[in-house]
Amino acid sequence: MKHALSTLFPSAFFCLLCGCATTSLHDAPPAPDQPWAATSDEHGMITPPQSQHLHHHKGLALPPGYRLPTDYTLPHQDTPLHLPPDHSYSLPELVDIAQSSSPTTRVAWNAARDSALATGLTRAAYLPQLTASVIGGYGHLNTHISNSTMHGSPRLSGEGEVQALSLSWLLFDFGKRSASISAAQQNSLASNILFTGAHQKVVYEVTSAYYLTIAIEAHIHLIEQALHNTRAIERAVKARLLNGQATVIDTARAEQATAQAELNLVQTRGDLENHYLALMTAMGISPTTRLSLQKEADRALTVHDVTLSEKMVQESVARRPDVLAAYAKARASRSQIQAARAEFLPKVSLSGNAAYGVGHLGLSGLGSSPLSVNGNGFGGLILGQITMPIFDGGMRQAQLKRSKDQADSADAQLRDTRYHSVQSIVSAENTLHTGVSAYQAAQKIEHTAQTAFDAALASYNTGEGSVTRLLDLQTSLFNATIMRSDSYYTTLIAAASLAFATGSLGDANAVQNSITDPYEATP
Repeated sequence: MKHALSTLFPSAFFCLLCGCATTSLHDAPPAPDQPWAATSDEHGMITPPQSQHLHHHKGLALPPGYRLPTDYTLPHQDTPLHLPPDHSYSLPELVDIAQSSSPTTRVAWNAARDSALATGLTRAAYLPQLTASVIGGYGHLNTHISNSTMHGSPRLSGEGEVQALSLSWLLFDFGKRSASISAAQQNSLASNILFTGAHQKVVYEVTSAYYLTIAIEAHIHLIEQALHNTRAIERAVKARLLNGQATVIDTARAEQATAQAELNLVQTRGDLENHYLALMTAMGISPTTRLSLQKEADRALTVHDVTLSEKMVQESVARRPDVLAAYAKARASRSQIQAARAEFLPKVSLSGNAAYGVGHLGLSGLGSSPLSVNGNGFGGLILGQITMPIFDGGMRQAQLKRSKDQADSADAQLRDTRYHSVQSIVSAENTLHTGVSAYQAAQKIEHTAQTAFDAALASYNTGEGSVTRLLDLQTSLFNATIMRSDSYYTTLIAAASLAFATGSLGDANAVQNSITDPYEATP
C-alpha cells in the first residue's frame, strides 16, 4: 500500500503539470506555413478549440487548406437607408447622409464618450469611498465533562450579526489626483478633436469619391461622342469605298476605330459601377443602395494669384485636427510626469467605521437551568493616516522614467505631425495651381483638336485627305477631351484637398466654398 501511494502522488503531479497554460498552444496554427484546423458547429459558426476531456462534443472538422467555413450566424447588414430613388442627390446632400451614417464617425464618437467617462472616473478619486457590510454566523458545540463533582454533556450555541459602514477618504496626495485629472482631460480633448477630424475626413472622402464618379460619367459621355465620330468616319469611308475612292484597308481601320470606342465604352461603364460602389462605401451606407447623382454645372476655373504665406500656413497647421490632437496628447503626457513624481511624496487619508452588533449565547446541559445571554452594541472609529513610500524595488522610479519617455515620444510625434501637415498643405496648393493651369491648357488643346478634326472630316467628305490622318485627328480630339475633363475634376479634388489640408473642410457648405474659392477659408 505504501509503495502504491509513493507512485500515485508523482503520477498525479505529472498529470497536473501536463495541464499547464502552455498546452493552449495546440489551439494555434502549428506552423507559419501550415493551415489552421478550424472547427465549426452545425450552423457553420467557427468555434474555439475545446479540450476533449472538458467537452465530449466535437465540432465539424474542416478540410485542410487556407479556407474558412461560411458562418451563417453572422448578423446581416443593416437595412439600407430608405432614400427616395427619384431624387437626384447633390454633393452637400451626400455629405449630410455620410456624416450621420458613416461607421467611422460613430467609432470616433464612442471613443470621445469613453474618454469623457475616463475623466469622470479620475475625478471620483476626490470623493470618499463608503462600504457597507453585514456579517452573521451561528455556532454550536457539544462537550462531555466527567469528574467527581459534575457529570453531563454541556452544549454551547451562539449566533450573531454585525452591520458595519466603512469610510476611506484620501485627503491630500501632493497633486497626484489633479495631475491625473489633467491628463484625462487632455486625452478627452484629443478624442473630441479626433472626432471632428473624423467628420472632416468623411467629408473629404465623400467629396473625392463623388468627383471621381462624376468624372467617370463624363468619360462615358466623351467616349459616346468619340463613338459618334468614329461611326461618322466609318460611314464616310464606306461611302468613298462605293465610289472607288477608298480601300478595304481604310474601311477596316475605320471599323477598328469604332470597335475600339465601343470597347472603351464597355470598360468605362464597368469602372463607373466600381466608383459608385466606392462612393456608397465612403458614405457608410450599403453598396446595394441605388442613388441618382446630381451633376454640378461646370465652373470657371482660374489661377489665383494669392499664395499661402508662411503665416497662413502656420495658422492652418494650428487648426488641423491631427496637430491639435497630438498637442493635447503631449500635454497629457506631461501631466502624467507630474502624477508619477507625486508617488514619491506622502499621502494623508482618513478612515473610519461604524458598526452595530447583535449576539446571542446559550449554555445548557450542566444540570442547572439553561443559561442564555443576549447582547447588542454600537461602536465607531475614526483614524487619520499618513503613508510615506520608502522602498518598492524601483517601481516608482521606473514609472517616472516611462512617463518621461512617453512625453518625449509625444513631443516627437507632435513635431512629425506638424512637418507632415506643412508638407500636405503646400503640396495641395501646388496641386491646385497645377490643376488649374493644366485645365486651361487642356481647353486650348481641345479647341484646336476639335477645329482640326471638323476641318479634316469636312475635307474627307468632299474627297480630300486620307482616313489615316482623319483617324489620327479623331484620336487626338478624344485624348484632348479626356485630358480636359480629367484636369477639371482633378482641380476640383485638389481644391477639396487644400481645404482638408488646412482644416477648413468642416461641412457640406465648406465643400462648395473650397471649389469657388479654396483660399476663402484660409486665414
